[in-house]
Amino acid sequence: MTCLIFDERRILKLSMSQTGINSSYTPEEGAAKSPRSQVGAEARTAEKLALTIPTLREAENLPGLLRYVRSVLDPVGIDYEILVVDDDSCDGTEEIVSAISREDPRVRLLVRKGERGLSGAVLYGWRHTDAGILGVMDADLQHPPELLPALIAAILAGNDLAIGSRYTAGGQLGKWNPVRKFLSSAAVWATWPIQRPGVRAKDPMTGFFLLRRECIDGLQFQPTGFKLLLEILVRGRLHSVKELPLNFGLRAQGASKANFKVGWDYAKLLVRLYAERFGFSKRN
Repeated sequence: MTCLIFDERRILKLSMSQTGINSSYTPEEGAAKSPRSQVGAEARTAEKLALTIPTLREAENLPGLLRYVRSVLDPVGIDYEILVVDDDSCDGTEEIVSAISREDPRVRLLVRKGERGLSGAVLYGWRHTDAGILGVMDADLQHPPELLPALIAAILAGNDLAIGSRYTAGGQLGKWNPVRKFLSSAAVWATWPIQRPGVRAKDPMTGFFLLRRECIDGLQFQPTGFKLLLEILVRGRLHSVKELPLNFGLRAQGASKANFKVGWDYAKLLVRLYAERFGFSKRN
């Protein structure tokens, strides 16, 4: 099947070919199909990336997504592993990822029992790797894997945090209705006073980013909810942030982790971060 394309056509191609996708993949195959990144040879061997992909009933997406991500990462030349953190979906995710992992040990499966929440899943993955560069992206095809080389290049160029941003120049929210766009903009606006000057992000709510482990080592983060990046921006030891334009796609398969409880968790997180930022409580 042809290489996936980012937008609705990418989702259509994947949904039409799920039953026929060959999940097997070799680094040589990816190198033959994709151009080399401009990341220098010495820099490519100096760092290791751990990309966490949280999943909740997204088994149908995984064969094509994992193949695509590897085909994008291999030409960069960086040492990497992909951590699929599943919230016990019981939809075939474990069997699919385990089969791929047997062929390519760089793909690993971690299953959480009796737990839910995007931030907690990401943190769980990061705790199970020794990589110096940590990353996260969705499994529902809303984040384009082809942006990964640029995010990696931004980190290797010296930035502490590289973000796939919907709100920077060139980024797009996709086909959101006006109410959702307003709520998203309001949520971003509410974070501006607590973000630190010099390392503010226009899209602190995105779930597609890479960062250096040293910027968060030893810090405790809220495991509930799904706005981990905001807490990293406020509490992390960051000196530089790079935002790259992201064209936000449509969900193909899977269940959203956003619900009323997650919204409530976000409200509580905002209150706590405001209190910490302005000296009303003690940081961890």
